Amino acid sequence: MNSKSSVSSSLYSLARNSLQQSIAWYSSNKRRHWNYPPNVELQVAVRDDLRILKAAGVKLEQQVIKIAAFGLVSRGKSSVINALLGQKILTTGAINGVTKWPKSIPWNLPTSKIQIELIDTPGLDEIDGETRANMAKEISQQSDLILFVIAGDITRTEYLALLELRQSQKPLILVFNKIDLYPETDLKSIYQQLQQLSNETNKPLLNPDEIVMIAAQPQPISLRIELPDGTIEKEWEYPPPNIESLQEKILTILNKEGKALLALNSLTQAKIAQKNIARKTIEYRKKEAEDIIWKYAKYKALIVAINPIIFLDLIGGLITDLTMIRALARLYGLPITSYEAGNLWQTIIKSLGGLFLAEITTMMMLGWAKTTSAINSLWENPASFTTLATTALAQGSIAGYGSYLVGKTAQVYLENGCTWGNSGVDTIIAEIISQMPPDSIISRLV
Repeated sequence: MNSKSSVSSSLYSLARNSLQQSIAWYSSNKRRHWNYPPNVELQVAVRDDLRILKAAGVKLEQQVIKIAAFGLVSRGKSSVINALLGQKILTTGAINGVTKWPKSIPWNLPTSKIQIELIDTPGLDEIDGETRANMAKEISQQSDLILFVIAGDITRTEYLALLELRQSQKPLILVFNKIDLYPETDLKSIYQQLQQLSNETNKPLLNPDEIVMIAAQPQPISLRIELPDGTIEKEWEYPPPNIESLQEKILTILNKEGKALLALNSLTQAKIAQKNIARKTIEYRKKEAEDIIWKYAKYKALIVAINPIIFLDLIGGLITDLTMIRALARLYGLPITSYEAGNLWQTIIKSLGGLFLAEITTMMMLGWAKTTSAINSLWENPASFTTLATTALAQGSIAGYGSYLVGKTAQVYLENGCTWGNSGVDTIIAEIISQMPPDSIISRLV
């Protein structure tokens, strides 16, 4: 096993462990709901998301790479798949929209180390194609590698579709088909056109290594044949598909990065499912969350108000905020450790910026005044008691308001950060992309 495939296998194991932990967590009512009674409506709402999460784990275990052909109508998607298969299984034709529904076909190759499934899809620009567009999007999410088939100049529609796939972290190969009809086209001209279209982005949409030029179904050639009796007949010669470069590119990618591609897509599906679960849970647990936030805001206000020693009241307030974050996470049934709660608190403080800095500064100033008043009260100065009470009330009110802001902001971060943690899917996805070699197709997803 070479070093690249070894890295791919190692990352596959990380993804597998992450998914197993996620499935175990979200499948357990005890972990998901802690001491809160299960919400029947919520359980129904997240049922499909739990199914998708489990399906991501099954996909990873089965180790079947799905490769989907995408593109506009009449670009030869079906012809490309037929050429790869070595036989005409899919119907092709000059009429737009021959492919009405996605078709999945096994691609059995003795030189490949993993199972492969080729998926043909309807054209992305077909008339009355809203249903098919949604279908194509779903197939895209399930696919581990995209073959984006073009022919001729790249249209604006094709560019936007490419951009969307790239932004969704989809590994893809740009397949320039029908090269026999465009003999003047070369790799350099295709890449230059992509660069011109990519002026609105910070970097080129594709690298030259991600572009392959083929002729999946070359046009027949008319031959003039002179028979022995001197008569002339015309026959059509059908050249074989010029597909070797694409086949070699696919096999090279899969043998080096196949397991990493599989892991990446499975984790991406799990990430979508987990975030949907978090969003729906936060929506259904809204009232309970509000009660928790107000409760801890009152706790913090009281702790800060009655504590006469500066810094100790700040520490007490910090502990209250961290406990509140953990309580919210438990309410939502989201996996979060004390360490992650601390990191989240720091992130929240940074996001609140100057507002929270002003609160801390004010609390420290009031804290000094409160501590001074407490010391003076020991010498039985009646005025110091009034000052102490007034300062404590002001400091407690500010602390309570700050805790409320932390709680409301935590709701947003918990919804978007349910995939954090050392074994969280976001962490493993970032690990996969960062550890792949610079020449890998996955490294282009950064």
